[in-house]
Amino acid sequence: MDKSALILGIESSCDETAAAIVRGGRELVSSVVASQIATHSPYGGVVPELASREHLRNLVPVTRAALDKAGLTYADMDAIAVTNGPGLAGALLTGVSFAKSLAWALQKPLIAVNHIEGHIHAVLLEQHQKSAGAVEFPVLALVVSGGHTHLFLAEQRDDGWHYENIGHTRDDAAGEAFDKTAKLLGLGYPGGPIIDRISKLGDPKAVKFTFAQLKHEARRESKRAGRVEEDRKRFDFSYSGIKTAVLRYVETHEMFSAIEARRRALMKIAAPTEEDYKELCDRQTLDLIASFQAAVVGDLTQRTMSACEEYGVRTLLVTGGVAANSALRASFEQRGPLVGVKVHFPSRIMSTDNAAMIAAAAYSKWIARKFAGLDVAAEANLQLR
Repeated sequence: MDKSALILGIESSCDETAAAIVRGGRELVSSVVASQIATHSPYGGVVPELASREHLRNLVPVTRAALDKAGLTYADMDAIAVTNGPGLAGALLTGVSFAKSLAWALQKPLIAVNHIEGHIHAVLLEQHQKSAGAVEFPVLALVVSGGHTHLFLAEQRDDGWHYENIGHTRDDAAGEAFDKTAKLLGLGYPGGPIIDRISKLGDPKAVKFTFAQLKHEARRESKRAGRVEEDRKRFDFSYSGIKTAVLRYVETHEMFSAIEARRRALMKIAAPTEEDYKELCDRQTLDLIASFQAAVVGDLTQRTMSACEEYGVRTLLVTGGVAANSALRASFEQRGPLVGVKVHFPSRIMSTDNAAMIAAAAYSKWIARKFAGLDVAAEANLQLR
């Protein structure tokens, strides 16, 4: 194992342009992220074409900044790693094209990394930095963000990490439900952090939300996948229903005029504070927000802990943008020890999209010499296996 290998990571799957350098898969040398929140805020969500244009504008300066911060040059890099999916097609294409050009010009190996695997390795990278020792297997990873809500059993073999999906959202991702609910209530963008900030001002038991009773039928694994046939129980999620339930509540209680007034008022405030939201939200709205967050957090926790019990999990990794949610962290930190499961989160900075996680995930591929050709494509719906 080459613990001195320097890998330059490039991330552009959605609305963050990022570059980072990681040494030996364990040491974060530098990390730079250019946010696009200001670009997309007026629209209440990410506009794909605008995201691609911002990536084109930011990729070179962000990468140079990561190198300057580390005191290194392109020639010092041992490999170039890039997110090739899943994500927005145009956004991915900008990063992949840039990384391929670098690899060709520098004559360096190119490593393609799945964005979801990157989120998992964001936790592992920080565990290594804390010298926390090896994780205990079996390992389950909950990847929960604006675009993803997945459960993966993770296994480390000689040729790297392998993943088995045992659950995913059947419709909206949890983070998407947060953002769309915030938009519906006129709270601004990005919605998840705003809801988390002000949910403590309301009563989480004021509004009752229920979730569909999804049938978690066992799935028979194929022999062609290299496994003995066996029944594998699934734990899927669904968050379109609660989003619709919030809309029905707003309609029933005739809240639209207040929402529009709040939206207009917040647009005039550059950086709204908690007091601003408190002043612009009545008790009914605050209770609705608190109840919505409590319901989503409760469902994520319950289904994930049921999967831990079913598969005898010893370590749970909770990662992705929604992993920064304070209520979600508190819920898992409370439930994990009760069932003997060690729960690990990335830092809040590493929860959101970044390139350090991409460079870290690339290290096992570097060791196994799993390099991508210059014909590697951006895959918006890339699956993790």
